[in-house]
Amino acid sequence: MEKIAVSSEGPDMDARVDPRFGRAAGFIIIDPDTMAFEYVDNGSSQVMAQGAGIQAAEIVAATGARVLLTGFVGPKAFQALNAAGITIGQNVDNLTVREAVQRFQAGDVPVADAPNSRGHRS
Repeated sequence: MEKIAVSSEGPDMDARVDPRFGRAAGFIIIDPDTMAFEYVDNGSSQVMAQGAGIQAAEIVAATGARVLLTGFVGPKAFQALNAAGITIGQNVDNLTVREAVQRFQAGDVPVADAPNSRGHRS
């Protein structure tokens, strides 16, 4: 199975899913076959006035992840993720990273066909 990225409030599998994709604290990148993971910090996107979602999409794409599990994705980030061939699983906020991955593996995470946030306006 391909790598999974999860927007995360912290650096491990028991951290909560960060519902904000572009301004997430970071991303947990998981190999679902072994459940080995690494944390990628997203601090540089958090302070941007605009473009945080696009930069976060570039960060996720650079990890080689083919699936993203998150809460809310705006239109520009959605377009960037789609262009990178990344499947977006949404509505996993209020879960831990581990729970989100388990639900995705069980087929219980809806795959997004459109953005579910208007994006950030400054």
